[in-house]
Amino acid sequence: MTQATRMQKRATPSAAPAGSHRRGKPGAGIVSSAHLVSPRSAELSEFEFGLIVAFNAFSRWAVRCMAAAGQGEFTFTDVLLLHHVAHRARHKKLADICFVLNYEDTHVVAYSLKKLVAAGLLEASRQGKEVFYQPTPAGEAAVQAYRAVREQCLLQSLDTELNAPVGELARLLRTMSGMYDQAARSAGSL
Repeated sequence: MTQATRMQKRATPSAAPAGSHRRGKPGAGIVSSAHLVSPRSAELSEFEFGLIVAFNAFSRWAVRCMAAAGQGEFTFTDVLLLHHVAHRARHKKLADICFVLNYEDTHVVAYSLKKLVAAGLLEASRQGKEVFYQPTPAGEAAVQAYRAVREQCLLQSLDTELNAPVGELARLLRTMSGMYDQAARSAGSL
């Protein structure tokens, strides 16, 4: 059997009706990617749908929270970068920011950093060949205002609605991130 034949067999969907099972129980869950479901992956398809919906909701939240904090002109990437650069009050360079936040497109990050510098929320300083970023006092104030809005609008719901400890969910997401990164590297070599 050739490698192409083996890959095609792996990619061929099972005979089970799309979205028909979760742990063998018909209709037991929401599977948005029914075309990807096999007997081994109903839960994964469900997880991926939840991840998509959660990512979009989180993106919208972060932008609107920052707007409520008085900084309404920023994208989701801008908001993430401002928070990351402010994290632990350490100077950060572009390559490290991209690595930690798992961004491959350094030009997207560089553009957002320039935008935040132009807005007066970050400052850039050159040390040799490297450019390091740090928050300005206005940037630190924006992060604190975001935190206040977050406390007011999100944390009460989190305390009353979420049954699973957030730390466990964060560990799961980090683990899944590593698995998706490894799978992306594997797919890139096919």
